[in-house]
Amino acid sequence: MFYYISFLRPPPTQAALSGEPILITPQIANDLRTEYYTGVQDIFYSWTLHLPKPNSSIITKPMKLTSWRASTMYKEIPVPPPRNARNGEYWRLILSPRMSRKDQVLSLNDQDLGHQPFPVVSDPILFSARPIKATKQERINRSYALTTNNGEHPAIFHIVEQTSFDLDKKIWDSGIGLSSWLARLHSGIVADTALVSNVKNVLFASKCDALELGAGTGIVSIVLGILRGLLDSAGKSGKIVTTDLPSALPLLQTNITSSQSLYPCNAPEAAVLDWDETEIPTQVKSFVSGIDVIVMADVTYNTSSFPSLIGTLSRLIRFSLSVAPAKAPLIILGYKERDAAERTLWEMAEKIGIHFEEVAKVPGTDESPVEVWVGTMVADTS
Repeated sequence: MFYYISFLRPPPTQAALSGEPILITPQIANDLRTEYYTGVQDIFYSWTLHLPKPNSSIITKPMKLTSWRASTMYKEIPVPPPRNARNGEYWRLILSPRMSRKDQVLSLNDQDLGHQPFPVVSDPILFSARPIKATKQERINRSYALTTNNGEHPAIFHIVEQTSFDLDKKIWDSGIGLSSWLARLHSGIVADTALVSNVKNVLFASKCDALELGAGTGIVSIVLGILRGLLDSAGKSGKIVTTDLPSALPLLQTNITSSQSLYPCNAPEAAVLDWDETEIPTQVKSFVSGIDVIVMADVTYNTSSFPSLIGTLSRLIRFSLSVAPAKAPLIILGYKERDAAERTLWEMAEKIGIHFEEVAKVPGTDESPVEVWVGTMVADTS
């Protein structure tokens, strides 16, 4: 399990230039915001100028805001505004678990991932000299880093989440855990087995066609796109199609677009794929040489959807084999157990010829790691 710093009461969209503090209520909880951090955790704040865009990054020194504990989780905390804010400027508020600026960004290559709560960044706050009636923000941001093999500056990207309770508009543990494993796989610092080596060869070949199911905010496909952009091969090609229901697509597309400069090739394409629909979407049919890999993270939380998910996997595999008979896709699953009944998915997958093997565990702060499973075809799915 990972813990996330977020806002129970988010900051406003606008603030006055009066110097009065901004009231927020921070929280530290799990991905679904249903289990709260049980220890005492210092939270630090800083401000970063968003607009007008500075020539170089302007971030104030992190300062201690509060010591968070569950017993006072509803307490409003005053945050001093940025000291030099001017009329018409937009600033973002950063909350982090430590004083270092590197702790304001979540490093996916970090082998200690999850040993401290993840930082959060607010949407921009407009500071204005005019009287205003501000509304509360409805989105948060988190910043992530991917370290390259050659030691250059890490690739930094940002994922937007909604503060609402919509499950497809939040980061989930398995998305971060699987993304971290992919980053470490790319760097060559994961346990190497024949199956893991095969996964690496497929994902980071000069050509790879990848499809993600249940993408949510899109972090897994975005990480894969960035990692493939770091490949040395001059002839990189292939597609990454990342799918979810229509309600998820606006936020998914926002997150893809915000990292556009980080994938010179293999930019993810957002598409609708409803597991209850039997027709394969046009974007999936565009895989004219078959699907190399199907990626999924946190698709197991609703066991009633398993028949639809298994049916979708079966249709996708049959489609892929129809255009590339010798190339059954690999299936990569990021999974965190929330209920033991979720593991019936493995039995259902066996019935359509998919055998899953666990290849890694990405630990967090307690006994609930993110498990990485790889599925291979062992029989005909017809």
